[in-house]
Amino acid sequence: MHKSIYSLVLADDVIAAVDQMAYQLHTSRSNLINQILAERLSCVTPEMRMQAVFSRMEALAGSFRILEQTSAHMLSLQSQLDYKYKPTVQYYVELYRVPKDGEDGRLRVQLRTQNQTLIAVLEQFFRLWMMWEERYLPDAAGTVYRIAPGRLERSIRNPQADEETLGELIGAYVRTFDKFLKAYFAGIACPQETAERLETAFRIETANRQKSI
Repeated sequence: MHKSIYSLVLADDVIAAVDQMAYQLHTSRSNLINQILAERLSCVTPEMRMQAVFSRMEALAGSFRILEQTSAHMLSLQSQLDYKYKPTVQYYVELYRVPKDGEDGRLRVQLRTQNQTLIAVLEQFFRLWMMWEERYLPDAAGTVYRIAPGRLERSIRNPQADEETLGELIGAYVRTFDKFLKAYFAGIACPQETAERLETAFRIETANRQKSI
């Protein structure tokens, strides 16, 4: 949805109330006014579409902890590894108002830790996951990955999906990723055997998948 600059004359009390609500919702004055007018006039904004996607994800979150949403563009989920110190994995799903370079958003998986052994194991899994996707997901071609210590970023691409479907697809992806990550750490004593077993499981699980992100 294209945006332009317009001048409006509004009462000071109205602006004060708008600013207070915008602060509470972690958004800007202009964006909140745009949302209010869009709802009143039955217009669908990109922010509404994002919230519909996130709402569907939250409904299917299961055991994940949903963190407070600090941006209309992002949803954060949290999971815990059954490993030493019970480290926490955070999943950040960011959606764009308009596609960027053919991407509708990105998923970031992050583990905040200074434990170098843990970081190394995590990177091993990230690289295995990328390899499995490239081998067994036919629509993964063109997916952009970025790896940093304790972090993986992956592009999200599915512009044909409606809000509910996209929310289901992203939610299913995060749940699958989290399941395989936990299984990898559970079998880390035998990394090669565990990697081979999980690759077979990944191939079987994704064999009949019709859509992905």
